[in-house]
Amino acid sequence: MLKTETPSTQHAQLDLYPVEALVDALVEDQAQAVAAVKAASASICAAVEAMAPRIAAGGRLIYAGAGTSGRLGVLDSVELYPTFSWPRERAKALLAGGLGAMFEAVEGAEDDLNKGAADLRLLYPTYNDVLLLVAASGTTPYVLGAMQAARTVGAFTVGIANNARTPLLTGADVGILLDTGAEVISGSTRLKAGTAQKIVLNTLSSALMVRLHKVYGNLMVDLQATNAKLVERAVRLTVHATGADAAAARAALEQCQYQVKLAMLMLLKKQTAAEAQAQLDATHGNVRAALTKKES
Repeated sequence: MLKTETPSTQHAQLDLYPVEALVDALVEDQAQAVAAVKAASASICAAVEAMAPRIAAGGRLIYAGAGTSGRLGVLDSVELYPTFSWPRERAKALLAGGLGAMFEAVEGAEDDLNKGAADLRLLYPTYNDVLLLVAASGTTPYVLGAMQAARTVGAFTVGIANNARTPLLTGADVGILLDTGAEVISGSTRLKAGTAQKIVLNTLSSALMVRLHKVYGNLMVDLQATNAKLVERAVRLTVHATGADAAAARAALEQCQYQVKLAMLMLLKKQTAAEAQAQLDATHGNVRAALTKKES
């Protein structure tokens, strides 16, 4: 039996617990998700190292999963644009049952291997694309179908599963085992198995964006200021990165559509928005390199 399906021996009388003990049991069990991710650090590093050159060469991040795992992939994909200005067309998510399954479970959709392959083929995968394939069991047919279709074109595959020696982990280019064990509510992989998957997806995509120069120091300098909260965040980031006062930061941002990287160059190098854009283009979006680049 898969570990994630094995009944837990720790809380066999969970339904009899008083609420304080019930909450403690559920919270304490989640801590094992962090331990499982830490144990997988070497595999996560290997995935990031292999992903970065393909994505830098124009590849896409494509997520595939079913149920909770698939929904976590959708969540990670849609957050890359506002957080890192990552083009929406370069972050795609496949969810068994279609996007309607984000809001209502589509039972049985995960069992269709051919549909997983067909859905991926509709995206016309290429060699530089990276597939993040997520399935707690490691055996979900829909996800395995997507993996098989990806492998036929040489796309890079990362399998993320919570059970060892399963087809997803052994078939992917890099397998990331999140050994979270039995769930406190038996078989409910939306609990710590899902938590571990969320941590890994956050880590993979964030590490990738750092490698692609979307972060300066630890500042999120490539965000999209699409609402009032994010406009104010852009101002604060520019102030922090440059030492300018808020008025100067806001004035610079207003001249460059609230792009923090450009505002930084404008303020620190006394450049116009056009000059800053040219400097940033010359360094392929690397603001640190642009700041140290000598004027020609």
